[in-house]
Amino acid sequence: MPWLLSLTACAHQGELTADDRIAIRAVIERQLEAFRQEDAAAAFALASPEIQAKYGSPENFMTIVKTFYEPVYRPRRMGGFTKLHVIDGQPTQPVLLVGPDGDFAVALYTMKKQVHGEWKILGC
Repeated sequence: MPWLLSLTACAHQGELTADDRIAIRAVIERQLEAFRQEDAAAAFALASPEIQAKYGSPENFMTIVKTFYEPVYRPRRMGGFTKLHVIDGQPTQPVLLVGPDGDFAVALYTMKKQVHGEWKILGC
């Protein structure tokens, strides 16, 4: 059975185009920039409808990110993107970050393509 899951993940990953990969990275970069600019509305707009429903408002979303995701909220620097993977059927983009305390972190951004084709962040 494990080989079947691995094969499914590889097949799904193969469906992602180069444009998808570029778009996914652009969404993540825009959200990181929105956090840097303290623009809760812009950061929240890049989250999937599921995340938006869970947190209800840009202000609630920003409070959670500030409290529990400090390396994402205030990275000292971004080390870049590594190879995109499919985890549990979802495209997942690892991002290397240096947190405000100088510690290294890997943020795993789970992405979801929306009905109209744009990518949104499903989780981190």
